[in-house]
Amino acid sequence: MNIIGSTSSFKTFTEKQLKVLSWWCPSSPFKNYDAIICDGAVRSGKTVCMSISFVAWAMCSFHDCSFAICGKTIASLRRNIVRPVLPLLSEIGFCCKEKLAQNYIDISRDGRKNRFYLFGGKDESSASLIQGMTLAGVLLDEVALMPRSFVEQALARCSLDGSKLWFNCNPENPLHWFHEEWIKRAQEKNCLYLHFVMEDNPSLTPSIIRRYKSLYSGAFYERFVEGKWVAVHGLVYPMFHVDTHVCEPPQGTPCEYYISCDYGTVNPSSFGLWGKIDGRWYRLCEYYHDSRVLGEQRTDEEHYSALEELAGELDIEAVIVDPSAASFIECIRRHRRFRVIPAKNEIIDGIRKVSDALKERKILICPPCRDAIREFSLYRWDNTAVRDAPRKEHDHAMDDIRYFVSTALSANESSFFSVFVNRE
Repeated sequence: MNIIGSTSSFKTFTEKQLKVLSWWCPSSPFKNYDAIICDGAVRSGKTVCMSISFVAWAMCSFHDCSFAICGKTIASLRRNIVRPVLPLLSEIGFCCKEKLAQNYIDISRDGRKNRFYLFGGKDESSASLIQGMTLAGVLLDEVALMPRSFVEQALARCSLDGSKLWFNCNPENPLHWFHEEWIKRAQEKNCLYLHFVMEDNPSLTPSIIRRYKSLYSGAFYERFVEGKWVAVHGLVYPMFHVDTHVCEPPQGTPCEYYISCDYGTVNPSSFGLWGKIDGRWYRLCEYYHDSRVLGEQRTDEEHYSALEELAGELDIEAVIVDPSAASFIECIRRHRRFRVIPAKNEIIDGIRKVSDALKERKILICPPCRDAIREFSLYRWDNTAVRDAPRKEHDHAMDDIRYFVSTALSANESSFFSVFVNRE
């Protein structure tokens, strides 16, 4: 079955990509390895070549068997692997039939057929999804983002003779369990380890590589550009500068308004009013109430009155609220003035999005937002944590800004926005 030699969609492969594509072949010096790990920079060309190689190996080695392709979520798996790879597989002679509702793909060629199940490993409960299966191999995409219990359950399912394990990821904290257990012990586990940089992707031009390098700073630059497993440290947003990011809004009326809320009773509450002018979002003004400083704890209704005052007579597109603030969300809905949306609350992913928005000056802070400006200068990483986490202090305006960027700004840019509405 000649598979690797017929990849007409690709004009060239780098030496490292060719190693990924062929490591399992009978003529390869690496054929006796039980697993492969590819880590390194973003956009370094590891995911697509690994996915094609995984399917090619499966189809050459097995017939009528089951395999698993795992991502953090089914949605990310379809985006990162299924959509880009299935057309390529079809072009080189595979017949691919995807069953969307059942989350599997049947792939056949030259009289052989295998089934590839799709799994999302987003939390500890995900391990039960894959329990009880018998697999001939597993591909774990973004493995460092999955809980250890899910990964180990997936590996335990690979019990057929000749099964192999496939991992890829971008770097995280150097104390991350996958770095400790697999990357540092790759030789002990009979695992081929390949480290990628952006230059290993022949489809990236020098100008595109320069653009990617300009998007990140600090530890995220070291991880996503240089591909290093490093700990985050210092300020969470070192790219924030008063001279660059604090300014009065330009003349003109914003075309859209949102309010983002981090709600607290004992802890501070922080609300920000956002307006879009000339393609940028301005935090025009804010409400910030710290009951410990002011000696006054406010009720849901009192916070709602502050929300009304912040909005004034403006037509607010939606109010984005800390998803854990169920009573305040219900309070807003009960008054029936504002559409309310529980915020997306993935902390590290949200911080990355805010960092990108700051670097590209998609969000700017107006001078009246003194507490947001103050927190930007104080919000720091927790260097004592095993996994990436900011300190739980000076973080209330930071949280409401993260809610806005993750929920409203990102949704606007992708032209998809789901909302919660009251049922009559």
